[in-house]
Amino acid sequence: MRRIVGIDPGAARIGIAIADEEGSIAFPRETVQARGGYREAARRVREALSGDDVSLAVVGLPLRLDGSEGEAARRARAFGEVLGAALGVEVVFWDERLTTVAAERSLRDMGRRGAKSRDVVDQSAATILLQGYLDAN
Repeated sequence: MRRIVGIDPGAARIGIAIADEEGSIAFPRETVQARGGYREAARRVREALSGDDVSLAVVGLPLRLDGSEGEAARRARAFGEVLGAALGVEVVFWDERLTTVAAERSLRDMGRRGAKSRDVVDQSAATILLQGYLDAN
């Protein structure tokens, strides 16, 4: 069965989440490095998802608090286009405002802090944005 993935693109790391086969619950998958340009980062994401039959990629769009798009949103859109081509799937952009803040707060509440948590934060942010998409659709 085809699955939906959530992608939280960042300048340093990209968080990946994946939905269950029913498309109702999002789970953290992995964090990959974003270095090397969009194509290289998309290759890493594709490699991380190599065992999955992906049908759709939901890419986080970091809008400003007023809802407008800035440079970070432009970069996310550019990466999303490259990722869609690399995975051979449609890409949907989804508002990711405050997902990283929510992920950090949740992890802090569970007692996880520091540099070791960065990868987990990115995966958690991807999971939060994907769950938001699944709940709305």
